[in-house]
Amino acid sequence: MQQLQLIYRSLAYRRFRLYFFGQLVSLTGTWTQHVAQAWLVYRLTGSGFMLGLVAFLSHLPILLFGLFGGVLADRWPRKQLLMGVQAVAMFQSIVLTVLTLGGWIEVGHIMVLAVVLGLANAVEMPARHGLLVELVPRSELPNAIALNSSLFSLARFLGPALAGVLVATIGEGPVFAINACSFAAVIVALWAMGSVGEAAGAGGTPGTLGEGLRFAAGHRPILFALILVLMVSLFGAPYSVLMPVFADRVMGGQADTLGWLLGAAGCGAFIGALRLASRRESSGMRRTAGWAGAIAGLGLLVVAELSSLVPAILVLMVVGFGFTTLIASTNTFLQLQVPDELRGRIMALFSVAFIGMTPIGHLIAGSLGEWLSTPATISIYGAVCLMGSLVYLIDKRWIPALEARREST
Repeated sequence: MQQLQLIYRSLAYRRFRLYFFGQLVSLTGTWTQHVAQAWLVYRLTGSGFMLGLVAFLSHLPILLFGLFGGVLADRWPRKQLLMGVQAVAMFQSIVLTVLTLGGWIEVGHIMVLAVVLGLANAVEMPARHGLLVELVPRSELPNAIALNSSLFSLARFLGPALAGVLVATIGEGPVFAINACSFAAVIVALWAMGSVGEAAGAGGTPGTLGEGLRFAAGHRPILFALILVLMVSLFGAPYSVLMPVFADRVMGGQADTLGWLLGAAGCGAFIGALRLASRRESSGMRRTAGWAGAIAGLGLLVVAELSSLVPAILVLMVVGFGFTTLIASTNTFLQLQVPDELRGRIMALFSVAFIGMTPIGHLIAGSLGEWLSTPATISIYGAVCLMGSLVYLIDKRWIPALEARREST
């Protein structure tokens, strides 16, 4: 009981508690739609490349406009921004529901709606990351960030598992309808918080994008942490876009198999987030991120050699654990390093590196999967993640010592 109180201590604060449970409902719905949409695209086209293309379009707006979303998050009240973009995301899901249930859905419709959702996320992500510091005392920020990661991971576990059963029994359309309803939970939670606070730049001199870029470039630990996240987004996380093909051609399964595979990664991610939440100190986050990336890369190398469902589920739990630990550790490190007036813009850089670069990774994954094979592509991604994380760890351990020795001679 005492350990649980330690892990969930940020839930003692009402505003964070409202945020946590509202997001949990909404994100579970979002993941059910993610799996149902992927299966729908694959059912309509039978193409791994089309899976990659749709994923590319859903994340491209974050790459193109995510940094400007960070500027907005530093200029405008973040709660109001979040309520607005959640309403846009709800509208997108309603349109997708109507088209699917009506039998009019085509891949082109899914592509356009994916871009709409991506535009909403380009503003939502930096605003959401920046809002956390307004919901709990700064001393509890590392715990709040870890719990925030845990709810995303729990949704990644519950959503795909639920979607696998629902898609197999009632089809994709009703799943999209469930997601549309789930957005109401987070909108109501944000409204119930009352006055949370203003954006750091509200009422003062408007911040510029260049300020955030110069700050990141001038602080080597922050820059290297962002590069590590970028590497994982290009050659790590996009493995998931190939899971429908992996479930079908390698595992010989259907939508329920896809749900179990993605749900396993979500379960491992949830365990990783809870482990971080149980930490009392925030030191050592950079090194934790490096080792976590190496573990995830090694896990992908193993998954690529498997053809049985149960071993794949177990190893994907390790992969999810590694990637979430890396991302949450880096998020905590960045949040503790940046001043409040630049928080939105630095977290926008984090969002672009984390989510914005994945469309390129999705396209590469889809193309390689068509050209080579799904297992070969997963092996390549695992090798890159493993090597990149080891280089990050070596740089952190040896290069600063070498520079200090050089300065002393």
